Amino acid sequence: MKKLFIILFTLFLSAGCFAQQTNRELKTVSFSGSGYQLGLQHGKQLKKEIREIITAWKENTSKSLGKDANLVLKNFFEYAKFDDAIKKWTPKLYEEIKGIAEGSDQQLNDVLVLNLLDEFWVYINDLNNHHCSGLGVPAKNGKPGFISQNMDLENFTDDFQVLMRLNKTKNRPEQLILTHPGLIALNGLNAQGIGVCVNTIMQLKASSSGLPVAFIIRHIINTTDKEEVLDFIQTVNHASGQNYIIGIKGEIYDFEASANKVVRYNPNNENGTVYHTNHPVANDDLKPWYAKYNPNLNDELKPTKSNSYLRFKAVESRMADNLEISDVLIKEALRSKDNVKNPVCRTNNKDGRGFTFASVIMTFTKNPNIQILAGPPDESDYKTFEFSKSQ
Repeated sequence: MKKLFIILFTLFLSAGCFAQQTNRELKTVSFSGSGYQLGLQHGKQLKKEIREIITAWKENTSKSLGKDANLVLKNFFEYAKFDDAIKKWTPKLYEEIKGIAEGSDQQLNDVLVLNLLDEFWVYINDLNNHHCSGLGVPAKNGKPGFISQNMDLENFTDDFQVLMRLNKTKNRPEQLILTHPGLIALNGLNAQGIGVCVNTIMQLKASSSGLPVAFIIRHIINTTDKEEVLDFIQTVNHASGQNYIIGIKGEIYDFEASANKVVRYNPNNENGTVYHTNHPVANDDLKPWYAKYNPNLNDELKPTKSNSYLRFKAVESRMADNLEISDVLIKEALRSKDNVKNPVCRTNNKDGRGFTFASVIMTFTKNPNIQILAGPPDESDYKTFEFSKSQ
């Protein structure tokens, strides 16, 4: 009888835990057209959510910086000179931002700052709030390729997880994009098998007049030509230090980008895998105050016990030497908590230290797809989203 009670009690706890885990919603939306009209749809359909996340952003900014968010925003846009780069490289995306603001009845700069996520982090120079972990696996021996990441954001973004589908146009392939309301992209994949995942590298030099990360992501997944993607990522002026893991129909590339350099990172593993967290591994174009993160230093001089290095080790230990890598092993890496205080998979403890906003696995087969879930990947199961059959 006692044994039966224990079994039933365990099942009860498990059911309760599962119910709690599945309360978090991944909102799915679909938009058509391009430029201003696309943004207008976005703004109108997510009007309530955009208002709420702008309010949450301002509350979080005021609290964390100890200054009124509107004053911070004013000062930020005196620093930020991104308009020319955005209009040069991605003019339709600039119009899209204007459409989002108009459709949601919000001030343009309040929406624009949502799309300058990494650039605002660079401005406040907070190294401790950026914890994304990414990886890439090339297609090999008949096995599909993958790129994947845990997208880690501030706690206030929880419950704002969105998967955005952009329908195919004459000049754009269909796209599946992880985002939140008011933001044009966090990462994404197109129907032709070109996708990108990103990791902040705060230590690298930035530019107040470069092209911001969200716009680079969208430019990449707007593209269907391999050489165009590779040329763009290596020649555009980058606004923020960032790592880009790019999948191109099963081929995998990793680039660490700074204001003055773009360096390809390749660990030369037999299985072709790459992986990255939030410190430079190949690019030495560093801000002077982050000299200890120089990849050219001897290991004993690097902060190898820091959060980013510990997560890097956790992912590397699973990916570097395995000759047969499936999405099962990738999920194990993304759910890992090898170091309790510095896990790859980050619970939302609502402590101001951030959490895993969403986890994404992009699979490169003849018909590419995204597996995705809202929140930390140890709390629920991935769901698979495919592209329209008419591609």
